[in-house]
Amino acid sequence: MDAANQMPQAADLYGDIERTPATRWRDYLPGLMVAVLATLAAASLADRYGAPLTLLALLIGLAMNFLSADRRLTPGLTLASRELLRWAIVLVGARITLEQIVALGPQSLLAVVAIVGITIGAGVLAARSLGFSSAFGTLSGGAVAICGASAAMALSATLSERRVRQAELTLVLVGTSTMSSAALILYPAICELFNLNDLQAGFVLGASIHDVAQTLGAGYAFSGPAGETATIVKLARVALLAPVLALVALAFPQPLKISGGKRAAPLLPWFVVGFFVVAGINSTGIIPAQASGFAADMSSWMLAVSVAATAIRSPLGEILKAGPKPLLVGIAASLTSLAAALGFAVLAL
Repeated sequence: MDAANQMPQAADLYGDIERTPATRWRDYLPGLMVAVLATLAAASLADRYGAPLTLLALLIGLAMNFLSADRRLTPGLTLASRELLRWAIVLVGARITLEQIVALGPQSLLAVVAIVGITIGAGVLAARSLGFSSAFGTLSGGAVAICGASAAMALSATLSERRVRQAELTLVLVGTSTMSSAALILYPAICELFNLNDLQAGFVLGASIHDVAQTLGAGYAFSGPAGETATIVKLARVALLAPVLALVALAFPQPLKISGGKRAAPLLPWFVVGFFVVAGINSTGIIPAQASGFAADMSSWMLAVSVAATAIRSPLGEILKAGPKPLLVGIAASLTSLAAALGFAVLAL
């Protein structure tokens, strides 16, 4: 096996870092079974304690990191962290419709777009000031700005491992999941502190909390109407994943080797196009609600399996060496997002 095939991989959708080993289909089963079993264990704990599935899949995957030394698991774990992620991103489109976004109104929708942009910008600035790359800042800020682990995995794929190492991705996943869980508890209390009404609180929670599950939990914990508003605002942020990926692909083009030369990768990866197509079809109403819900559930499960596989293969030695400093980038982006959302809610709603 050559050196390129020995490198760890996380969400390398372009396949430019590590090629999927040319093996028989049954050779993928051991690694896939390990990732699926880790996800099932995470789902059981999530149902019992009400914790986020992706967070528990990440933690269980890290606890099983010692299995990364077993090369028999490599094909299946590679498949789980690449192909499953591609399709999970496509199926995220089943969670939203264009009507839900339009229902926000132009002012709130523009505010959501602005908050996402400001948050990603804050991540880049914080990363540069702390000595990290702009790509790492984009990854951290984008995870906070859009939809937590889903956005982190998709952005990592678009940036590729040439710019964001697997250890950095794992740090972002850990930090974002932890901050999202803390936001579930703290942000509703902050809304109470500022004496926000249901509409204002729903907007703040929907525009600033990292993951979908925590957003909905915090919104409905505040009130029913706040939960509905938070859901729509959060879905609008999720809808921005595809355009943000397209902009990141433009800002960080990926070279592809062809006959000894190089050319730029497609501006829109196929999984981004697929995201738009599924969201558009879902918006027409021709897909039954049950089918749309099943696709959304499949997306969540596939993402969780991909996160578990990524965590199992993460180089923990590099992560421990990094220390807490990289987490400051995500904290800066989180505080910026919360401040911007509060400012708009108080001044404009």
